[in-house]
Amino acid sequence: MSTKHSIAAEKFQENRELASWHDQTLWMVRAKRDKISKEVPEWEKLRDMSCAIKQYSNSHLDLLLQEFEKNAIANGAHVYWAKDADEYCSIIHHILEGHHVKHFIKSKSMLAEECGLNEYLEEKGIEVVESDLGERILQLMHKRPSHIVMPAIHIKKEEIGELFVKEMGTEPGNNDQTYLTHAARKNLRHKFIEAEAAMTGANFAVASTGECVVCTNEGNADMGTSQPKLQITAFGMEKIVPDRDALGVFTRLLARSGTGQPITTYTSHYRKPRKGGELHIIIVDNGRSQILADPDHVKTLNCLRCGACMNTCPVYRRSGGYSYTYFIPGPIGINLGMLKAPLHYYDNVSACSLCHSCQNVCPAKVDLADQIYRWRQKLHGLGVASSSKKYLSGGMKMLMEHPHLFNLALKSAPIANALPHWMVYNGLNDWGKEHEMPEFAKESFNEMWKNNKVK
Repeated sequence: MSTKHSIAAEKFQENRELASWHDQTLWMVRAKRDKISKEVPEWEKLRDMSCAIKQYSNSHLDLLLQEFEKNAIANGAHVYWAKDADEYCSIIHHILEGHHVKHFIKSKSMLAEECGLNEYLEEKGIEVVESDLGERILQLMHKRPSHIVMPAIHIKKEEIGELFVKEMGTEPGNNDQTYLTHAARKNLRHKFIEAEAAMTGANFAVASTGECVVCTNEGNADMGTSQPKLQITAFGMEKIVPDRDALGVFTRLLARSGTGQPITTYTSHYRKPRKGGELHIIIVDNGRSQILADPDHVKTLNCLRCGACMNTCPVYRRSGGYSYTYFIPGPIGINLGMLKAPLHYYDNVSACSLCHSCQNVCPAKVDLADQIYRWRQKLHGLGVASSSKKYLSGGMKMLMEHPHLFNLALKSAPIANALPHWMVYNGLNDWGKEHEMPEFAKESFNEMWKNNKVK
């Protein structure tokens, strides 16, 4: 049975050059992660500490969040609580409306993507400008991110060059990365200057100090918040960490895991409003408390949003971020989508080889593959399990429970193996429908066969 993911993945693979480039680029980032992690002798100890701190924080959210609120207010910030996406968007609009803001600039925030903030504000007549370069490119293309750290990783420079000719008046045919980056920088500089308010997300929120920590490589968050006097910061409540000692563990893991860097170029701490300005902080639930109550999937809240699971996933690398129906793709997206609305996002569960590579590289030791396996076991109860796979599994169960049938199958195997390929793999039987080789793979397979690389 084809799924939305498998259909979209096959379409992604039609552009063989782009698919290969996508795969190799992400694997390069994974290799950088491996190299730099080996330079830290206590790497696995840090992962253990990260997991333990997250589990402590998640089990003490009530106390830590109240401590954060108390300290943030003492620092001069305004603190709000949003139970869901609607309340989050409404609070931000209320703040902007109260200050007559028409030009709003923001740094990358997956929480804003999750809650549909840009669309909400634009409908209210407020211009929203993404200041992260990848996000800005996607905004101008009217597309969503395909990766949580490298949102435009699937777009080649030639396509960006054509976009910038139209949007920024750059030289046609000049696709030099440095030239395009300078053009985007010049274009954004005007947006920074005219912005009446700026917003950031937060990679971490420190309970003991009431400060928010934002990690970027472009400095766009700092550029955005340095000019307007109105600053908004919003984060999901699982971003809370107890103190700066705990923060130090996560900052040593985050960039190394996500991009293979020792640390992000900019790690900015927002604690107090600037002189004569205002700092508004929004703490968002939007389903996180429900995850907290789910013992099978609570470790999803450990996620640092580093993207390491995507960089290593053999399915994501070869199928692209848009093949997933949830706005966050890859292994973490599969789990978050199922926690959000299982009947809507169940087709993503099949987009996993259960190789456990995601689980092995996660800096906070989220049991990603184990959770995906658990979701697969729940598909029958949800009424969305593949009927052909159920029959196949039932047949295998009978075979394994009856030794004489198993032995008979072993004796019959040579006969089945001698059958022509087309008799087994064809669209007339369930096995063929589920397992026949996709068109995009046949060419490579036939070439390898000719070169005696496949026996």
